[in-house]
Amino acid sequence: MKFLLRAAICATLCLFMATTSRGASDDEISLYDSSGKPVAYIAEDLTIFLWSGKPVAYLDKANSGWNVYGFNGKHLGWFKDGIIRNHDGDGACGVRGVVNSPQYEPYKAYKEYEPYKAYKEYAPYEPSATRNWSNEPCSLFLRGGTK
Repeated sequence: MKFLLRAAICATLCLFMATTSRGASDDEISLYDSSGKPVAYIAEDLTIFLWSGKPVAYLDKANSGWNVYGFNGKHLGWFKDGIIRNHDGDGACGVRGVVNSPQYEPYKAYKEYEPYKAYKEYAPYEPSATRNWSNEPCSLFLRGGTK
């Protein structure tokens, strides 16, 4: 089962992993805010960590991409085409190549232990993607999964 999950991850994210900036590990995908500041990263096990090492969310396979869930069970948005989008369809975080002028990535803090995953709420209907970036910063958007 774990092999199939990793195969699915590779098949879906290979394009991004080949063209995006990665952190200390080759299995991590860096996420930037709209200004190009590195804010978070997706680890090999599909957990999203803030640069400080705090686990805030995780990816869960959806029909046409990935759902983004907080550890509190709250559906935060969708990860598709290198962008994490909120419930309005606006971009909240993006990979290198999607954001303008990505900045240098500082060293990452040690990863904290992942909390227990609460029961997931149903994902709402996915809205059409907009060309806008959300007014809510990426880090605050992702922290919505910890409240």
